Amino acid sequence: MSASPPLLWDGSPERARATVVLAHGAGAPMDSGFMNDVAAGLAAAGFAAARFEFPYMHARREGKRGGGPNPAPVLLDTWRQVIAAIDARGVSRRAIVIGGKSMGGRIASMVADDEGVLGLVCLGYPFHPPGKPATPVRLNHLATLTTPTLIVQGARDQFGTEDEVPGYALSRAVTVHWLADGDHSFKPRKKTSGRTEKENVEEAIATVAAFIDDLIENPRGL
Repeated sequence: MSASPPLLWDGSPERARATVVLAHGAGAPMDSGFMNDVAAGLAAAGFAAARFEFPYMHARREGKRGGGPNPAPVLLDTWRQVIAAIDARGVSRRAIVIGGKSMGGRIASMVADDEGVLGLVCLGYPFHPPGKPATPVRLNHLATLTTPTLIVQGARDQFGTEDEVPGYALSRAVTVHWLADGDHSFKPRKKTSGRTEKENVEEAIATVAAFIDDLIENPRGL
């Protein structure tokens, strides 16, 4: 196994109630505005937030030709490396919540049960290709997932809307929280909904924080 990628921390795991590990989506890095806001919000709520980049995104950061996302085995192995690295810091896996934005959360969902973490948080889950609800992808594991899971989804997310997702077979371990009129990055149409992107992101952070606090008090998926 190769070395774990560098971690970007908000808050200290030694002083936090739990550590939340977040991976980026397919197109934006770990320090995008969205990822910065979520990590800072979770740290302000008393958690440690760690972020990392998959090899292709790290290559882009270093000015190399990173191309598109790495093959699934590389993405999965990177997640395992990161979890092992945080575990090696003395953070119990029962105090680690994994997840991330879109692809980052989806890949986390594929290792969560095997890694024995406290919980899973997916911020905008890509249930299907944009605008193609008849072709959901990689959902089989979501039907059998045992790790307590929170999916925070924009109500009009083109990767899975509030009208579409309830028809999918999801495990009882999965809870979906809908953000009013949000797109894949939770941005609403202010003229239509009266809400702002900031309000939706803040609601997402508060929902994640409440989910983790509940898991700490009432751990499940053991």
